[in-house]
Amino acid sequence: MNAKGKILIADDEPDIVEIIRYNLTKEGYEIVTANNGDDAIQKAKLSSPDLIILDIMMPRKNGVEVCEILRAQPQFKDTVIVFLTALSDESSHVKGLETGADDYISKPVSPKILTSRIHAIFRRINKEPEEKVIKIDNLEIDPVKFEAKVDSKAVVLAKKEFELLYLLASKPGRVFLRNEILNQIWGNDVIVGDRTIDVHIRKIRQKLGIDCITTVKGVGYKFTM
Repeated sequence: MNAKGKILIADDEPDIVEIIRYNLTKEGYEIVTANNGDDAIQKAKLSSPDLIILDIMMPRKNGVEVCEILRAQPQFKDTVIVFLTALSDESSHVKGLETGADDYISKPVSPKILTSRIHAIFRRINKEPEEKVIKIDNLEIDPVKFEAKVDSKAVVLAKKEFELLYLLASKPGRVFLRNEILNQIWGNDVIVGDRTIDVHIRKIRQKLGIDCITTVKGVGYKFTM
């Protein structure tokens, strides 16, 4: 029977790795493990996982460093990367998201909640994109190629950044509520931090280099050009 998907788990705590590996293997996923940052990079290159779960506090490169290195390589441009962290301060979460991570899971996490989160992530991974190409002024967004272009030049966006841009641009001028964005991009059974959307919006603006997303204070965001 084919696996539901391949997951790389990188954490230097053997007990945590084994709990996650055991529960996700039971759910039908193929699991690859690593116990430090260097090992995680090597295993990622060899196995090409669909999802990478990185502990932030690891030896031989922490999770943030590993994420930065992987995101700089075309092979991992669209790979979903999630941080597993016991760090509760907001700055650590924001920094992780800014390096290109899609989400984070806080330690400790129960096996039931973890598997629910992983199922939700794979539902998003396996969702077929709409085929409508959006063209607005000098911006083109192609959901089939998963590609955005400004003045015909490709702009590299992480998976969640692209999905968020496509959602907003699909209905220019309409205000999308924060909860609505979370539900459509991350799934309504996935818990993400309050700053997740803000960080992704900021990265989209920086990468596109155009002022196309407007913040509606206390409400949400809308696409305007």
